[in-house]
Amino acid sequence: MPVEPAIHPTATPDSTQSEPSTGLLSPQFIDPISSPLTLKPEMNVEGATVSELASHANDTRDIVLPNQTEHVSQIAIDIGGSLAKIVYFTSSNDIKGGRLHFKKFETEKIDECLDFIAELVEDAKHINNRNEQVVKATGGGAYLFQDKIAKRLPGITIQKEDEMECLINGLNFFITEIPYEVFTYSETNPMQFEERTQDLYPYMLVNIGSGVSILKVTGPDEFSRISGTSLGGGTLWGLLSLLTGAQSFDALGPFTEMLDLSQNGDNRNVDLLVGDIYGSDYSKLGLKSTRIASSFGKVFKKGVRQSQDAFHAEDISKSLLFMVSNNIGQIAYLVAQQHGLRRIYFGGCYIRAGNNLSGHPVTMNTLSYAINFWSKGEMKALFLRHEGHLGATGAFLKHKPIRRARHSFSYSENFTPQIITGNPSNVYGVLEQTKLELRSKE
Repeated sequence: MPVEPAIHPTATPDSTQSEPSTGLLSPQFIDPISSPLTLKPEMNVEGATVSELASHANDTRDIVLPNQTEHVSQIAIDIGGSLAKIVYFTSSNDIKGGRLHFKKFETEKIDECLDFIAELVEDAKHINNRNEQVVKATGGGAYLFQDKIAKRLPGITIQKEDEMECLINGLNFFITEIPYEVFTYSETNPMQFEERTQDLYPYMLVNIGSGVSILKVTGPDEFSRISGTSLGGGTLWGLLSLLTGAQSFDALGPFTEMLDLSQNGDNRNVDLLVGDIYGSDYSKLGLKSTRIASSFGKVFKKGVRQSQDAFHAEDISKSLLFMVSNNIGQIAYLVAQQHGLRRIYFGGCYIRAGNNLSGHPVTMNTLSYAINFWSKGEMKALFLRHEGHLGATGAFLKHKPIRRARHSFSYSENFTPQIITGNPSNVYGVLEQTKLELRSKE
């Protein structure tokens, strides 16, 4: 088991201006939009790599920053409707540089999340004898849980950041600064890393959390929310809970009941396919017999009162996963077509849903197929290895601007170890379990 470097947090408040007291043991709540910010030293990302070490097979990999010699003090949290995501930095006395760490909690367990942050803050007090620490907070929960945060983290400077701005800030960081981060996926070609492009803009971000937000990005600080849908991860988890009796989608524990069900499911027992209607492909319209004509179309039968027990939970889970993912993929294509966009990035913890990542390849393949099918190959779906932490990373970087690296690396190599080709449906899980350091060229 890899040993984490010692945590050396220090603290430098970003501003002395605070919001009105909540009446609790109140930290300084600062809204940077209306508060003057002191420019902080740059964070050095030269030589940044995705870590080869993972404490657990399904953990999000650390980012190694070998040239960041100064400790980075802040902690960032992005609190969404379903999950709270944390990004923090650790340095070591023994190894040059440090690491960015990524952690998730269910939002309903926000107390555990805040306890974890409090432990990081307490470590800073013991190591540095400093009583101050900066926490960057974004997402709706930064407002919803403001009083709870104030009570659990007394004396801490809390800076709230705009959610959409943080998403774009985080995504741009991963696209431009981290090698072997962005990739495409399909069943026939499981994982291909993208060539780094100088022509970054414009692009579209489809951020899938409890709901879905779709953003058009035309420059480093130029973006707008152009669409969205309420049918997102929360929809999938809610329907799974109602229809299968499964109760957990926890991405942290040893077993993820909901999406593990879909691993062995067969949606053909629930969905009405093109072949069920025509008996074969509908070649004139380019529809294969295996295409879904109607999600849950086989459940309804005239004059028959169906019961939940008549269908297997595994089949229902697979059908729901296809239904929600197909819907998101088609909406993404239509919006991209309307705005003339060709690069579509998918982010959010929905992409990585499933503790053993069983649902992840299905989700990626469904989204990729939808984009490719409707655009006739003119657009492609792009995924990220840190897709669930875009907002938290963007908030983290708000406190310290980054010193951008002069890259000379290629994404053209396909990461296809022998074990992956044997089981492409688990390619993502295999990738995260390998002891491989993906580095940029010197």
